[in-house]
Amino acid sequence: MPLVLISGYPSSGKTHRSNQLREFFNHKIVASNDPRVSRLKVHHINDQTLGVSRDVYRTAKAEKDARAEEYSAVKRVLSRDDIVIADGMNYIKGFRYQLYCEAKALQTPSCVVHVGTPIEKCREINARLLVDKETDGGYAEEDFENLVFRYEEPNGMTRWDSPLFTVLDQDETPPFENIWEAIVGSDGKAKIVRPNQATVLKPATEQNYLYELDKTTSDVLSHILVWQKDHVGEEGGEVLIPGAEKHIELPGSPMTLPQLQRIRRQFITMNRQHSLSKSRIKGLFVDYLNDQFLR
Repeated sequence: MPLVLISGYPSSGKTHRSNQLREFFNHKIVASNDPRVSRLKVHHINDQTLGVSRDVYRTAKAEKDARAEEYSAVKRVLSRDDIVIADGMNYIKGFRYQLYCEAKALQTPSCVVHVGTPIEKCREINARLLVDKETDGGYAEEDFENLVFRYEEPNGMTRWDSPLFTVLDQDETPPFENIWEAIVGSDGKAKIVRPNQATVLKPATEQNYLYELDKTTSDVLSHILVWQKDHVGEEGGEVLIPGAEKHIELPGSPMTLPQLQRIRRQFITMNRQHSLSKSRIKGLFVDYLNDQFLR
């Protein structure tokens, strides 16, 4: 079932809001007469349940390993019969996008709950937590400021942060019913999520399909490399691909040939056994590249 991503500054009260949601979800499940709802289970995943220390945010490698552990834990329990509350830092938009893709691949809804506690209030709470040894503790001051600086606030205009629910510091509770409606639905109607077209497997019927798949994706990479060669020193940029409706939005740093080839191989591997229509390969590869560049 759905994935609920909790995001906010460190010491903003994310776990408090997660516990409120968990209690509400469990109450709705117990009180429901709908078999689809009554079989749901709620999972709450955060650093504490995973045994991850707050010190991991001190170094890039340790933090990366911690994110991988959260990602694996969510992936293990995420299904159509489970509600997963991912109460991690989730401050990097690329990580939120990665979890969004996992939910979409399972054709199950997701949403983001942004705990909008002001920075100064979070700083005060964190200082108290550091002093109080009876609590789980706060973040070291340097780590706290670093995390605040790097925080990428959710944007409801992007598909991976939508629907977005913001819970302000003065709000007594999150908007329970709105969140439930967004991820579970009502009136016996389940939320339906369509997978990305680029990942849908279809029967291979057209001749020379693999040749077209290889040639078309290779041509797209050639256009990217030529554009980068002609625009040395520019950050990002839009590459127009002949025959494609959309343009490619390059990331801030130039893409190397090995990086592009790796993405191309992933796309080919996903689609070599079951073909797309040859006329759609270019457009879907452009969409796939844009998704990958966002990570």
